[in-house]
Amino acid sequence: MRAYLLAPFVCALSLGCSLGQGEGEVYSSRLRAANCWDDSYDMRPDFFAAVPYRSTLQIRVQRGSDLQEISDGLAVLIDDVDLIRGDGEVNKLDVDLSVGLPPGVELPGSPPPTPKPAGLAPLVHMALYLQRSCHNQNTMLYAVDGTIKFKALFSGDPNETDAVDKYTDATFDIWVGDPRDAGLGNPADAIPQELLSRVTGAFRFYFERGQPGQPFP
Repeated sequence: MRAYLLAPFVCALSLGCSLGQGEGEVYSSRLRAANCWDDSYDMRPDFFAAVPYRSTLQIRVQRGSDLQEISDGLAVLIDDVDLIRGDGEVNKLDVDLSVGLPPGVELPGSPPPTPKPAGLAPLVHMALYLQRSCHNQNTMLYAVDGTIKFKALFSGDPNETDAVDKYTDATFDIWVGDPRDAGLGNPADAIPQELLSRVTGAFRFYFERGQPGQPFP
């Protein structure tokens, strides 16, 4: 599950990355993370990155610009940018979109999830990683329910020149948890309500193509 949603945000030479400024909020009045956190949480992100690939877009909203492995952040995976933007057809901007686990994510020994009807499968997947707050505990909380609304969404073209189409503006209200808490034999999103945490927030930034992200000079 970790590899599916949190593929490394390292940009290939052919891709562009927004490595810079923006504004946003990631907040929970009570965040639950086993053996790590059970209190209010305010990330106060100051780093915003986007990696387009074909019709998908990965967004990272993070506190600080360090590697994910030592940072707190929010990872967002959008399955189909064109579908949300509409591209001349009916778009899904300013619409509450469902957020959920990616298709195919399941726990060992669990039955395959029941396929959702066409058009109802979530287009957006999110995960909160707490590698700084929880140090080396590899804490990852996945969104299993909730919504996100895009007022604007980057086109996904790394060579985009129109400022309007470089802009992303989104608000979200999600419930996150550890799929392992669902228990063996149960769907990965069947986490008991008392173990889920409500996380709300927003992010706003312009895509700016820059040099590939490098962990070392």
